[in-house]
Amino acid sequence: MDLTHLLSTYGYLALFIGTFLEGETILILAGFAAYNGHLSLPLAILAAFAGSFAGDQTAFYVGRYNKRFLETRLKKWECRIEKVRHLLEKHQVLVLISFRFFYGFRNITPFAVGTTNVTPLRFFCLNAIGAGLWASIFGVGGYYLGDVLERFLQETKWWVAGGLFGLILAVWLFKTIRSRLRRSSC
Repeated sequence: MDLTHLLSTYGYLALFIGTFLEGETILILAGFAAYNGHLSLPLAILAAFAGSFAGDQTAFYVGRYNKRFLETRLKKWECRIEKVRHLLEKHQVLVLISFRFFYGFRNITPFAVGTTNVTPLRFFCLNAIGAGLWASIFGVGGYYLGDVLERFLQETKWWVAGGLFGLILAVWLFKTIRSRLRRSSC
């Protein structure tokens, strides 16, 4: 069984599951796979939309009906939940549409919103808009990244591309570790 067959058979399901849980990386890879003809870009965007939307709706209802679980078991999120609540007071619509674009708030926001007075219908509508925007932007971005990456690799040596990838990975790791250390102090 080759990679093309696996992608065409399980790619949309893997994309749905990946975006249900998190998603940016798998969606960009799906856009790249669509560029190479292994997936349909509109179907990849639809699967990512469905996964992201369903995951965040689930988290909203966990926050809504299991507040004690969040308060007792997830003490490490306490500071971030308070930040989300503070942002919701000032910019509710903007936060509910855009939270999935911000690393560090993407996972916590739907749980935190579930503990507030935001109605399920309001969250449903704004979550749908945000999931649609997010899936479209990252899916199309991955598609065009595939074009750029393919041209770049054709014009450079593999070792240059590998070195650049390693540098980007090192910078990303440094920033991730630094931001986690800062967040742990809250």
